[in-house]
Amino acid sequence: MTVSAKYENGVFKPLEDVKIEEGTVVEVSVPAAGNRRNRSLRELGAFGMWADNDDAADGVTYVDRLRDNPRSQ
Repeated sequence: MTVSAKYENGVFKPLEDVKIEEGTVVEVSVPAAGNRRNRSLRELGAFGMWADNDDAADGVTYVDRLRDNPRSQ
């Protein structure tokens, strides 16, 4: 799990709801300032998931079709 957090007053504060048990010990990895970069969309697991899809030209078309007739898929 990767969680974005803000460091304030000596405490890391998650920027989103984190569903872990209170008191759980976690490991925090903070990249050096020069090593921080925005990840490319191409690095994400879902990138290109529609490339071989013959059902719809794009994700929006596919979702619209499901919304219009949810039980046919």
